[in-house]
Amino acid sequence: MNMPMGPGIQAFRRAAPRLPRPPGFFLILLFFGLPPQTGKAENVLSPASPALDSAETANLAAFADPIRIWGPGPEGIIEEAFRLCFRTRILDGKIMTLRMPFAQNDERDKLVDQRWEFLEGGKGDPEFLWKAIEGILDSSDFQAYTRSLGDGREQVIIFDIPGQSWTSSRDLFDIARMKAGAYRGLPHRPFVLVNGRGIEEADVYNYLYCVGLAGMDCSGFVWHVLSHLAKAGGLDLGRSLSRTLGVRDGNAPSRYAGTVFYNSKSPQIVPVDDKIALLRPGDILLFRGYDGEMSHSAIIQSVDPQNGVIRYLQCTDEAPLTERGVHESFIYFDPADPHVSLGDPSLNWTQKRFSPFPGEKESPFSDDGERYRAFPELGGGRVVRLKVLVPVLEKLKGKK
Repeated sequence: MNMPMGPGIQAFRRAAPRLPRPPGFFLILLFFGLPPQTGKAENVLSPASPALDSAETANLAAFADPIRIWGPGPEGIIEEAFRLCFRTRILDGKIMTLRMPFAQNDERDKLVDQRWEFLEGGKGDPEFLWKAIEGILDSSDFQAYTRSLGDGREQVIIFDIPGQSWTSSRDLFDIARMKAGAYRGLPHRPFVLVNGRGIEEADVYNYLYCVGLAGMDCSGFVWHVLSHLAKAGGLDLGRSLSRTLGVRDGNAPSRYAGTVFYNSKSPQIVPVDDKIALLRPGDILLFRGYDGEMSHSAIIQSVDPQNGVIRYLQCTDEAPLTERGVHESFIYFDPADPHVSLGDPSLNWTQKRFSPFPGEKESPFSDDGERYRAFPELGGGRVVRLKVLVPVLEKLKGKK
């Protein structure tokens, strides 16, 4: 959690990479809770800071409370939604904290005629998806996969996404090619080199993604968080936006709430000036893809102006192997300059972007900051919020 810290610690946090949390971290939090926090938010602007306008001052006063960032207000509700995307399981004798995998239906089907669809189109809620995932992890095929990974021999696992299956190659030439960086996989047939020393969290993710077709896409995760926020404030988000989304034939509203909707001209989408002083928990971050179109969404969990930290949450597979799926990300900024835009290159976006499977073509963006700033001629990234959630957020702020 974010606690007050001196300038030296702030500098260290900006420079040092985040260490992975140990297995069972979320289980420990859920069982034992977080320590009670006391204290009041202090003035976050130094005497030398430029004067803020009324909107910025009001926003900082309302949301700048780093001492109680996980309380019953919007930050705490969003954190609760985030934790619903993690489960702890014992697999092959190991305690593993599993994260909801990423899911996207049209990113890997370009070379085959057969299309496939993730469970609920990548828009399912965590309760439904975890029940499905539990069944997948208990299946005889997953047990065979686990045994293969622990047989003590190097091998190449070859996944067939359209066929929802996997095979193993112990051919020395296949192994040598992978070690030499000569990746032979295809988008619908990822190749993974394993050492035979047993299953790890990344191996579970690979199976759930390629064989189970279970997970959330980026906008499905954002919808889950927004729906959780709305429910905490007494609002059924799906029912409220059903007509706006054009829901038909009894389908779930989440099926229609993609990044295209968040980037639309709908009166329910409120554009937000992306200066840090104006950002709120629940605001949606939009990022452009390789072609300049908006193709990725994430959600702000908290803005800590005293320590200069924005924490946002997302679901993507262009991340380190241990973070693929739902994960947290951070932006560090100078607390003395809350006027700065998210597009300012002085900000430190710590979330690096990698290929989903080692050997595949890497992302053209080195980190989320570079992606947010990409295509400046089109306006770069955007921040928006749902109009229908504005009164809900005001209501939840009062619970702090």
